[in-house]
Amino acid sequence: MMTASLLPPNATPFERALAAATARIADIDANLRKLWNPDICPVDLLPWLAWALSLDSWSSDWPEAVKRERVRRALEIARQKGTTASVRAVIESFGGQVAIREWWQKTPAGDPYTFELVLTLGSVNAPASAAFVDAVIAEVARTKPVRSHFTFTQGFAAAARVGVLAAARPVISARLRCAA
Repeated sequence: MMTASLLPPNATPFERALAAATARIADIDANLRKLWNPDICPVDLLPWLAWALSLDSWSSDWPEAVKRERVRRALEIARQKGTTASVRAVIESFGGQVAIREWWQKTPAGDPYTFELVLTLGSVNAPASAAFVDAVIAEVARTKPVRSHFTFTQGFAAAARVGVLAAARPVISARLRCAA
């Protein structure tokens, strides 16, 4: 059934065909709030959301939590690009922790416009594989101030538990007396 058209009586056959083809476009269920929210966007659509937010890099090998966090922080990182805060935000978006020491914070002062990164990865959301670390370093290189250079040291976070294990064994003690 064709709905009433807003086309004028002298519309061409192409215009009428186009109106008929697009008449039911509003019936397509597209929850835009869901698609633009990185927390509830379907995983297979996250690369498109990252592209729409102008995220510089993307990898299908990243864990889902890293993908969502990268998209969530894309605008914040873009606004701060070229600052220490943006470098910190990039590394945190990958699920890592970082210690940044700039040249003026060293004793004696280091070479101007240099900084040291100590990156700690190793959680479930931030695997410590070589490819993942390379992706983090590449993203830091894109985000850091252009005039700055950095040295990189990788740390590793691990958790261990120490438990006390005890066993009870019945012991019978007998005292022997010797008759003298």
